Amino acid sequence: MTDKTYNVLFLCTGNSARSILAECILNKEGGGRFKAYSAGSQPKGEVNPHALKELEALGYPSTGFSSKSWDVFAGPGAPQMDFIFTVCDSAAGEACPVWIGHPMTAHWGVEDPAAVVGSEVEIQRAFAQTARFLKNRIMSFISLPLASIDKLALETHLRQIGAMEGASATQPKAN
Repeated sequence: MTDKTYNVLFLCTGNSARSILAECILNKEGGGRFKAYSAGSQPKGEVNPHALKELEALGYPSTGFSSKSWDVFAGPGAPQMDFIFTVCDSAAGEACPVWIGHPMTAHWGVEDPAAVVGSEVEIQRAFAQTARFLKNRIMSFISLPLASIDKLALETHLRQIGAMEGASATQPKAN
């Protein structure tokens, strides 16, 4: 057993919904073993209020989040990441900064609930479903024996987690 705290960065283009949900869920469910962050390649500058509403509905904290650029985590003084997960297809296809320490990466894409157009109930249902898909991935991730698993097996598990229920239509091909 290790006392290591793993740093995890969730990336999405706008950093207003999916990556915020994932950051919050991992910080709460990770029980101190993980420190989650979120960022975007083209941050919207504000967190989607439906994401915050969904966090509240699930009993998670809904304050203290901000939409920020991934550059915050690529510069000097930034925490060194152990894992980086893209949660939207756009971010997965973009040229990312060079990350200090070469963290393990995987694509855990889910559809964008902020893109849903419809009634308030339909929109909130989309956010609830996205939160459920992300929580399922996160719970699978935190159950992995990170201190004792070899790199190849870990990469395989991370890809399998990304292909769980709710995976967006565009999943990158395995190398």
